[in-house]
Amino acid sequence: MTAPPPQRCGYVAIVGAPNAGKSTLMNRLTGAKLSIVSPKAQTTRFRVLGILMRAESQVLLVDTPGIFRPKRKLDRAMVAAAWTGAADADVTMLLVDARSGLREDVREITERLGASGRRCWLVLNKTDLVPPPALLPLTASLGALAGFEESFMVSAQTGDGVRLLADALAAVVPEGPWLFPEDDLTDLPDRLLAAETVREQIFMQTHEEVPYGATVETESFKDRKDGSVRIEVTVYVSRPGHKAILIGEKGSKIKAIGARARQDLGSLLDRPVHLFLNVKERKGWDEEGARLRAIGLDDPGKA
Repeated sequence: MTAPPPQRCGYVAIVGAPNAGKSTLMNRLTGAKLSIVSPKAQTTRFRVLGILMRAESQVLLVDTPGIFRPKRKLDRAMVAAAWTGAADADVTMLLVDARSGLREDVREITERLGASGRRCWLVLNKTDLVPPPALLPLTASLGALAGFEESFMVSAQTGDGVRLLADALAAVVPEGPWLFPEDDLTDLPDRLLAAETVREQIFMQTHEEVPYGATVETESFKDRKDGSVRIEVTVYVSRPGHKAILIGEKGSKIKAIGARARQDLGSLLDRPVHLFLNVKERKGWDEEGARLRAIGLDDPGKA
């Protein structure tokens, strides 16, 4: 009798500049909304694991924060999380917004990946928005900086080229037993998933600097006898003006954020959700190690 194909399992980090579409790509590959997405840059703040099952392969996708020049402790922790994700992976995928091309920040990231000596793939995203003749020169320019093993052209938004990429990832991860049950989608705790769902709505429903000046923590997550769950969430903001904007006139904005987050969480958790939001001003939260650890980041210290 023919032996069954061996199981495969490995980590694939998705790295790149802010707003390249990393979270959209991971959600598309896994078929589930695991990373929050917004049109604004720097939405993702910590590494999120998404599990892609493909035949005998379990591909552990690591969505990382966008890499940029940090100013705050929060920024340094985000960038450190991205590079750590790349260092720990079996394969690192550099995702590049094909519309933006070889910007200076993309060049710096590419050169660092090239110097690392690690297995790296290039994925050009948003290729549906770029004339095809422009894609090959961009691929060649990036390849000259890092010597990628493979190159792919996709649109995470439409799904073009994503199946081919998924098949290639399934084939390249090393042989070994699966690390998670077959029906798992992520290792993200429900408490953190709840906080991130609320934060996504803050990004979608507020503007300017408000989303970047806010952090969200789940204070209480309690199962109820009727099968529903009661979740209490606190939104910390750094300025009084941000608190006023988030609450809105007669509480209208925070009610709208809570209503949409409650709906999304009900779908994600597959049960009724009772969600209660509280907004508190906490100046300098983005320099507090405890706040960073609460949202899944390591404290980078003062370096």
